Amino acid sequence: MTMLTKPVEKRRIPWQKISHYGLLILLSIAILLPIYVIILTSFKRQVVVMSKSPVWWFEPTLNNYNEILQNHNFVRHLISSTYVGLVSTVLTLFVSSWAAYAIARMKFFGRGVMSNATLLVRMVPPVVLTVPIFGLWRQWESLWVNAPWHMRYVEWVNNSALCTAQGDLLDATCQIFADGLTDGRLGLILFYTALNLPFVIWLLVGFIQQIPMELEEAAIVDGASPFQVFRQIISPLMRGGYAVAAIFTFRIAWNEMILGLILTSRRTYTLPVKTTLFIDQAGVQWGLIMAMGTLILLPPLLLTFFSARQIIQGMTAGAVKG
Repeated sequence: MTMLTKPVEKRRIPWQKISHYGLLILLSIAILLPIYVIILTSFKRQVVVMSKSPVWWFEPTLNNYNEILQNHNFVRHLISSTYVGLVSTVLTLFVSSWAAYAIARMKFFGRGVMSNATLLVRMVPPVVLTVPIFGLWRQWESLWVNAPWHMRYVEWVNNSALCTAQGDLLDATCQIFADGLTDGRLGLILFYTALNLPFVIWLLVGFIQQIPMELEEAAIVDGASPFQVFRQIISPLMRGGYAVAAIFTFRIAWNEMILGLILTSRRTYTLPVKTTLFIDQAGVQWGLIMAMGTLILLPPLLLTFFSARQIIQGMTAGAVKG
């Protein structure tokens, strides 16, 4: 009696899965390789960096970081970047959240055109607006500098023992409101806010539209005002949207260089602008540039890491069980 044997089926090679993961690996290498080069170069001496032949083995050094932290007013420029980034982010989220709620929920003439036109404004390159904004800020600066409260504040800063004490931290903190629109931080904050508003409004409109109307209608029936509905119902459910918008806005304000170079002075430079000063007549100080780049890279990464939970929650915000 003979036993029948089943033919052995050949296993098909999952080319689709292989190509999918292969593409992800290539994209990961393309993203992580520059970061690896930046961090690695920051631990090299200038002689090693400028070597004609590649140096694979070298003695790491912290001289570049010590030079930046001790001799280049790092704390002062860190305060400028942090202040500009945080204030512009908070101001953008505050204004855009109310605008997005009005566009998503209220009916008025031109709502559809306004909703679609907000994103078109963001397509204008920021560099094109640099010269007009500088001229506009120059005209408005006299109103800001000659304001009575501003003059009293500047006088207090100049005569205060706390602000004139040695140390970049106290001095930079006191000078936050003492500068003008074209040589300080206020003009930069206003421009970043106006620059990011169109995209953030468009982004938050999508999050608000995912929230069921039944929640708002139930709150209105209970006697809640539109302000209470937005503050107690809409805002808590928009944490994911706020996290995404905050990362986008803060990243733009933290990394931008051209506008910061034009609208700030040597005392109020942000970190990206300070990095450009390492290119001088003596050459390009690659070690200092890469060390500064590594320090600039950390805050956006940490912000994204700690906001990951809110981003995931935002993806499922407004979901209704069937």
